[in-house]
Amino acid sequence: MTAAPLAPSAPTVPAARRRAPARRILGYAALYGILIAFSVFMLLPMAFAVLGSLKPENEIFTVPMRWLPSTPQWQNYVLPFQKNIGRYFFNSMIVSIVQTASPMLFCSLAGYSLAKFDYPGRNLVFLFILSTIMLPIQVTLVPTFLIIKELGWVNTYAGLIVPGLATTFGTFLMRQFFLSLPSEYMDAARIDGASEPRIFWNIMLPMCRPALSALGIFSFTGSWNSFLWPLVVVNQDEMRTLPLGMVFYMGEQRVPEYGQLLAVSVIATIPVLVLFLVLQRELIKGASMSGIKG
Repeated sequence: MTAAPLAPSAPTVPAARRRAPARRILGYAALYGILIAFSVFMLLPMAFAVLGSLKPENEIFTVPMRWLPSTPQWQNYVLPFQKNIGRYFFNSMIVSIVQTASPMLFCSLAGYSLAKFDYPGRNLVFLFILSTIMLPIQVTLVPTFLIIKELGWVNTYAGLIVPGLATTFGTFLMRQFFLSLPSEYMDAARIDGASEPRIFWNIMLPMCRPALSALGIFSFTGSWNSFLWPLVVVNQDEMRTLPLGMVFYMGEQRVPEYGQLLAVSVIATIPVLVLFLVLQRELIKGASMSGIKG
């Protein structure tokens, strides 16, 4: 009598390998839990501003805090615009749009020149431009104001806009990005007979969309939130920008209307938020690609 052959047993999986997926799942769960907790924590101020803008004045700072308003106060969004907030918002839009478009053009030209053309003193010019980053704005504030005053641009859009037409950061950002682009594109275009302006405008600049998007959102945010320079160069109410106007608007009220102030703050956030949502993909791409090459 012969014994029946034993069926082949399934290959045994080491215990460490069985525990690995479980550890990975727990790790991802902990990571996402921390990220969600931080996201909620970061959104709390915005939630307080949005909900507080709809509350009556006696409910904004109650202890313990009530998140939801008993009766939404929609007039908090209407009353400021019946005064001068609309004018301040318009001034900020004009200044911010121009101070966003102009650095994208001028800093691109400067960065392209410093990155792709070899001429005497190029590195010296670049070092000189970089050195201006070390100068705090308080050092250049008085000379810049004296120049603007001599030009007769106090209380004008020119006085608000011209000092921010180009930035050192923008020049540095665009130079670094142009360095990462192969110069063979330029050589091929020259062989095909393209002129230098056309090479820049039709070939090289479109490849800089990530850097341009990053520069655009940084420039718009900086200009939109600017307070010190408008405070110095403007002393007429109709030329104030939104950050400056909000301070004077609240100062003119005998009893501060915090609901209206929160409503204006929420409205002031919308342009920056919309711009970020539109350009966020290019912004992340530009932030990861600029400054690490070249």
